[in-house]
This record gives sequence, structure tokens and C-alpha cells, in this order.
Amino acid sequence: MVTIHNLHKSFDGQHVLRGVNLEVARGEIVVVIGRSGEGKSVLLKHLMGLLKPDEGGVLIDGQDITRLHGEALDRVRERAGVVFQGGALFDSLTVFENVAFPLREKTRLSEEAIREKSLSLLKQVGLVDMGHKYPAEVSGGMKKRVALARALTMDPEIVLFDEPTTGLDPIMVNAIHRLILDLHRRIGFTAIMISHEIPEIFGIADRVAMLHKGVVVEEGPPEMIQSSANPVVRQFISGDPEGPIRPD
Repeated sequence: MVTIHNLHKSFDGQHVLRGVNLEVARGEIVVVIGRSGEGKSVLLKHLMGLLKPDEGGVLIDGQDITRLHGEALDRVRERAGVVFQGGALFDSLTVFENVAFPLREKTRLSEEAIREKSLSLLKQVGLVDMGHKYPAEVSGGMKKRVALARALTMDPEIVLFDEPTTGLDPIMVNAIHRLILDLHRRIGFTAIMISHEIPEIFGIADRVAMLHKGVVVEEGPPEMIQSSANPVVRQFISGDPEGPIRPD
């Protein structure tokens, strides 16, 4: 469903992406791992159509979104939902209003239909009784659940996750991962996730890709990555300060 082909991107002479290649099949959960500053968020912004590459392309069902503009790009973006790292909730809106926001902005559904769908999504993420609260009144884990519910309001085919469990304790990390996996099984969206959560992500990923120095150095099923002979991959997974990756 998604093909990233020979993607290059530089900023002020700094070559961040150096030829990224990755394919994501329909219905897969693919997790991209790697150190901070290796270009994972830059890669995600290309998938959102927020950045244009210096070279290469991002194809969704064979259509290169890097060549699209205006309404054509908007139509492709409507097929995707995004769960941002910090949740990106509107502080002045309640939990319910945050989830309902895309429906009010992008559809002509009646208020009753919007209410019904928003409450259904809140129920699916375990927050049906929290709709009246504001983001400042709920926990970090709940904010992540609200962000996930909002990302699903437009029935996206693809969901992009930018570090969806950053800042959470290990128990909540696993709870959010379990929720994502449950929703994925029920809805069937294609998921591309950026994450540092090792080893937790191995429990939800169909495939894992490691980004290092601007390229995917290895990708495959979790068990293959966990038993990788690549010293870069092994060091990152183990967290060993000794190895080819030097701590900054």
C-alpha cells in the first residue's frame, strides 16, 4: 500500500535521509526504530505530505504523493490519520469536542451523527465517561487514547504514529500498544509507527525497520530483527553503549 523509494532529504547541507527504501503492505503494522536525530520524524513528515524530498518518492497505492499539490494532495491526506507524539489536543476543547472536531470540520454529518460516532470511538478507547473533561484534567495515558480516537474519526486506511507512547510508564506503554493492536485487528488499518520502545514494540509489529544514518539498514519480522547479526541493530536493541553507534 505504501512504497518509499530512494528518499533523500537535506537541510542546510545536512543529508538527513540518504536513500530510504521501505514497503508497507495493506493491513500491516510496520514500526520504524532508530536513534534520535536519524531522520524518523522527517520520514514521517514525507508520508504526511508535509515535506517534499530532494530525490525519490512516496507512493500510496501507486500514486506518488510527493508530486501532488492542493486538492489532489488533500484527497490523499484524507485517507490517513495521525497520532502525534504529544497528542496535539486542543486545550480549549473537551475530550469529546477534540474527537468530534474532524467530523465537524470535514463532513456534513448532523450533530446527532457526530455525537454518536464520537462517543462510539471514545467507548472503543475506554473513555466514554470522560468526554466532558478537558485535556488538562486527564492523565497522559488518557490523552494518548483521545489522540488515537481522534485519528480514527475519518475512518482512515492508514494511521501514522509518531512516538505514541512517549512519556508513559512501562505499564501504560503496554496498555496503549495493546489498544492499538486491538483496534487494528477490528478496523484493519495500515499502520506506520515511529517508536523507541524496545522491546515492547516487538509485541505489536508485523515488521520492524531500523533507520540508521539516513537509510534502512535492516527490516523484517520482529524475531528476525531481535536475532539480527548486524552490530548496529544488535547494539540499538540491547542499549549497550559499546559498539559501532557512539553516544553523542
